[in-house]
Amino acid sequence: MRDDDEQVKRPVHHEVGQPLDTLSVDEIDHRIALLTAEIRRLEAARTAKQDALGAADAFFKR
Repeated sequence: MRDDDEQVKRPVHHEVGQPLDTLSVDEIDHRIALLTAEIRRLEAARTAKQDALGAADAFFKR
């Protein structure tokens, strides 16, 4: 068995509240990038929903 095979494989996702003390700086940077991308995705979804609600309100003249 090679040394590479014995290394613990870390998840490529992030769980809110998980301990961070065992992560390297590179792993933390990767998590920040993942979470930043997810925030952008959530903001885009919120904007799309707000636009749809605004269009529905205008259509039904609420």
